[in-house]
Amino acid sequence: MSLSIGIVGLPNVGKSTLFNALTKAQNAECANYAFCTIEPNKAVVPVPDPRLQVLADLVRPQRVQHSTVDFVDIAGLVAGASKGEGLGNKFLANIRETQAILHVVRCFDDDDVIHVSNSVDPLRDIEIIETELLLADVQALDTRIERMGKQLKGDKGLGPKIEVAKRLLAHMNQGGPASSFAEESKVLAELLAEMRLITSKKVIYCANVDEEGVAEDNDHVRLVRGLAMERGAEFVNISAKMEEDLVGLEEDEYQEFMESYGISESGLDQIIRTGFRSLGLISYFTAGVKEVRAWTINDGDKAPRAAAAIHTDFERGFIRAEVIGYDQFVAHGSEARCRAAGALRVEGKEYVVRDGDVVHFLFNV
Repeated sequence: MSLSIGIVGLPNVGKSTLFNALTKAQNAECANYAFCTIEPNKAVVPVPDPRLQVLADLVRPQRVQHSTVDFVDIAGLVAGASKGEGLGNKFLANIRETQAILHVVRCFDDDDVIHVSNSVDPLRDIEIIETELLLADVQALDTRIERMGKQLKGDKGLGPKIEVAKRLLAHMNQGGPASSFAEESKVLAELLAEMRLITSKKVIYCANVDEEGVAEDNDHVRLVRGLAMERGAEFVNISAKMEEDLVGLEEDEYQEFMESYGISESGLDQIIRTGFRSLGLISYFTAGVKEVRAWTINDGDKAPRAAAAIHTDFERGFIRAEVIGYDQFVAHGSEARCRAAGALRVEGKEYVVRDGDVVHFLFNV
């Protein structure tokens, strides 16, 4: 299981620049014109977690394996994209498969960087993108209802799903995203899982600022931050251009520059931390001489389900889990010492794995 984030926004708001900064790989073409990103850029990025290196220093494994985040950067959308304007909606399928949306909004003034609407207005820009995403979902849901209607004669069990879909469609036709549909049912959950509607996903609003906007919120940033708070959504404030310029610096130079601007963590760290929190994800570790590795699971997963992150056979044949809390492992310095000190616990199928647990699973093949 890995976290996947789709990056959306208008043309020239800094999506590809942010992609380069996030991935530290300058493989997304950046140009001062709309639609320079023709095919979706995809990258698999290791999740920064300092705990992993601490464990590695103690265990000294052959290799260290981070959890990963998949970033998908699609071409800039414009008004009418759901009907084929600009590059149309050919890219929307790419972000349907992601778990969360990073909505990049331009929050800086620069006459040298054109804006598709010839002015900087973050709330207007957000509305344009969200309208297009909503219209794309409406079209997809309308098509699904029509298809299920044709299948109804041969499968009467589709009746309840069609009714739920119609109520959801009415809600969306009134301007409401799928995420704000108040109804809760098993049928609705199945429908949303099947369709992966874009407006059902968690949204992280990302204010892209210039260097001055990093230290102190400007008026544009305050508007976006306020909207995020109003909607109960996540928010991050990043200077994509500044971080991209830092790519290639040595770690100590990078940290020194970041500190000079009062930035405590990188854009990548902010986005991943926010993504994990908004989706309810945590990490546990396995630590052996061959490998120290982080695994991503849902907060609240019980031990057998957490074991499935390694291999589905671990869940099916689960016997028990040997668990050491991260702090305990670090304090004692090794699994053997934790065992001798009574810090290693044996847990069964009902144990809820905690963030930072160091776990060894026992299972039947």
